[in-house]
Amino acid sequence: MTFIHWRYPPDLVRRLVPACLTLETYDGAAWVGLTPFLMEGVRVPGVPALPGLSTFPETNVRTYVRDGRGRSGIWFLSLDAGRLVAALGGRAGYWLPYFWSDMSVRSDGAHTRYRCRRLWPRGGEAWCDADVTAGLPLEPGERDGIASFLTARFLLFTRVAGRLAGAPVEHPPWPLRRARLTDLDQCLLQTAGLPAPSGPPLVHASPGVPVRVGMWRW
Repeated sequence: MTFIHWRYPPDLVRRLVPACLTLETYDGAAWVGLTPFLMEGVRVPGVPALPGLSTFPETNVRTYVRDGRGRSGIWFLSLDAGRLVAALGGRAGYWLPYFWSDMSVRSDGAHTRYRCRRLWPRGGEAWCDADVTAGLPLEPGERDGIASFLTARFLLFTRVAGRLAGAPVEHPPWPLRRARLTDLDQCLLQTAGLPAPSGPPLVHASPGVPVRVGMWRW
């Protein structure tokens, strides 16, 4: 998984977040993440992983919010999945803005190539090509502050039938490495309603962790 983040003026991001949520900022800025990754062994409880269906890429556009009870979490602006069944399931079961995309992830040592072309709905309007080179692991002191703010998130928010709901997310701390974005061609952020990002992004890479997502709760 790669975390690619840019600073944005809070007012630009605020209009894309429901009024019932507070936009969380760090160092005076809102942060928007472009997070491409590979899902492996995806399954529902009690059902084994299915060959050909349980491994697929995803790329998410996300920002960070807090609800009226003070709980911090993630608000997704879009989610692209490389399996149609995953996109349909995410829309129907989790009420999240999933899209089906032609996607791939290729790794060669420290270098990873992510490719994404949106197919449905409104196919052909959005894409993301990202090449990332992972570096050294973060030192223990570097895991606090901004790295923790951006990655230590344990709640997903959505609106189910017009009501705000949250789904708990369980995972150990991400083992993070410094990373460098060597090439990027994307319009997912612009398609989500943001201006094109400016300035160098903050990039972290991780080999991944096991993740468990619970059901929605009001």
